[in-house]
Amino acid sequence: MYHYVLAHNPQLDSVQRELVERTHQQFPDSAGMQSAPEQGPLLAFLVRLIGARHVVEVGTFTGFSALSMAQALPADGTLIACDVSEEWTAYGREAWAKAGVADRIQLRIAPALETLREMPTEPHIDLAYLDADKAGYIAYWEELVPRLRPGGLIVADNVLFHGQVTDPAASGSAVAIREFNDHVVADDRMEAVMLTVADGLTVARKR
Repeated sequence: MYHYVLAHNPQLDSVQRELVERTHQQFPDSAGMQSAPEQGPLLAFLVRLIGARHVVEVGTFTGFSALSMAQALPADGTLIACDVSEEWTAYGREAWAKAGVADRIQLRIAPALETLREMPTEPHIDLAYLDADKAGYIAYWEELVPRLRPGGLIVADNVLFHGQVTDPAASGSAVAIREFNDHVVADDRMEAVMLTVADGLTVARKR
């Protein structure tokens, strides 16, 4: 069924496929942090759907999701990619250049909270993709929501956390995600739906 879904979604282009494959080759123990193949086309679709011009990504890893979103932006669009690893994001930089979208991506190597807090406080972000350390999700959310324009989206990954969010004995990141999910549901500034895409994906729209 999963392969059927992939076959009936937009296909990854050659640069995207190469980046996905290189990530699994170079970082086999960490490759699970990469957004799933079906998420790239979905993120690109959302960027186009809302006419996004200003995108923020919290957690870039090797750059597949940033690549997918940047390719969907208009030529003068901007994506600010937040990560703390020069090693991982070096693979993204190479792919972004190869795809011709490096000029749309501003990579910030620093703790994401610092980067977000340095941004203008007025609503200006069209779409934010959240896929970083799970314990930080609520803090990232609270920095992003005021900066999101009305009708803008926050897309949060791993909201099912391998099914562990329903486990009463869960600990660590699973508990952090469960607390985040409850936080999202209780936030009247946003309307959100949780989708069973990959490891769970919440799409939230600012009212």
